[in-house]
Amino acid sequence: QRGTFDTMSRTNTTSILEKPLGRNTNRVLGGGGSNDGTVSLSAFSYLYSELVQYHQGRCASISELERRLESSGYGVGLKVLEMHAYRSKESKREIRLMGILQFISSSVWKSLFGKAADSLERSIDHEDEYMIVDYDPITSVYASVPPDLGSLSADAYLGGIIAGVLDGAGFGARVTAHGVTIEEGENSNHSNHGGGSGGGGRFMSSNNLGLPPRKTKAVFLVKFDKEVLDRDSSLDR
Repeated sequence: QRGTFDTMSRTNTTSILEKPLGRNTNRVLGGGGSNDGTVSLSAFSYLYSELVQYHQGRCASISELERRLESSGYGVGLKVLEMHAYRSKESKREIRLMGILQFISSSVWKSLFGKAADSLERSIDHEDEYMIVDYDPITSVYASVPPDLGSLSADAYLGGIIAGVLDGAGFGARVTAHGVTIEEGENSNHSNHGGGSGGGGRFMSSNNLGLPPRKTKAVFLVKFDKEVLDRDSSLDR
């Protein structure tokens, strides 16, 4: 029997489209708990589990499953960009490479997850590669990847969101999600205060949810097309 993904609560909700995802598992949407303006993590985990299982039953390989998850997230990324453009009080759009990456790792991440990504890094070896790092990606908090899907990245969906934002903004790139082992002592501040900057206290790490400390972080590798690099270089002249 093929493995599936664990989930928490299965409850109904009302209007959730204007809310970021939260980490409060004690509150059930539509229930009598506190309302912090976020979508319940348990509700999202259930929906995401169903999405993964839907694609899992229609795939012949792990790479195909990841492509399907990326494709599902891609449309979300396009809509998120459209929403930000509609709500923005500024009429200009981002045309610089670092600017769009900072927009994704801060504004987009905050609107979706209530916090900024933990870091934005540039590859030392390859000038066309950048990395967005999240130590507690919400798509894999309750994901239990079975042995037969051992190399599957449960965060491929988020990679698709990043690709959708980039493509919609005119920055062609290939985005892939990778699980990277967290070294001892790495990002200790994250586990101490429960998240990256910009969370406003709403974000809870997996440690605060009563789960074992995570052994891996999500690294979203962004590899830009040559045309994008050439265009960005021309703006420096």
